[in-house]
Amino acid sequence: MDLHVTKMRFAKAGSVLDKTSIIYNSSLTLSGIPPEAYQDEVNGKSAIEWIMDRYQVKTDKASGIVNDPSDWATGAGEPRYIVALVKRLVTVSVETAAIVYRLPTLRLAE
Repeated sequence: MDLHVTKMRFAKAGSVLDKTSIIYNSSLTLSGIPPEAYQDEVNGKSAIEWIMDRYQVKTDKASGIVNDPSDWATGAGEPRYIVALVKRLVTVSVETAAIVYRLPTLRLAE
């Protein structure tokens, strides 16, 4: 199985993004991601979207150095690292959403 990632993106249903599926590369799609995995946001991005943005091949304009996260994962003997990271992040995000949902309403004294 090809585990090299260039840039992850969401699948599309017509012209609408389908956030239940992440196209990891041309041969691997991660699907079944529940909507609640995107509820917790920091600076307008969910943790999943942040990872999708960071874990892609980028070339530094000034130095020409290529940052390829798949090279690191393979070199570290963990070629499935990025896929496993996304899966763990979905799990943590869903569990966090469930915990937050169960919290009591905050009542402020006037």
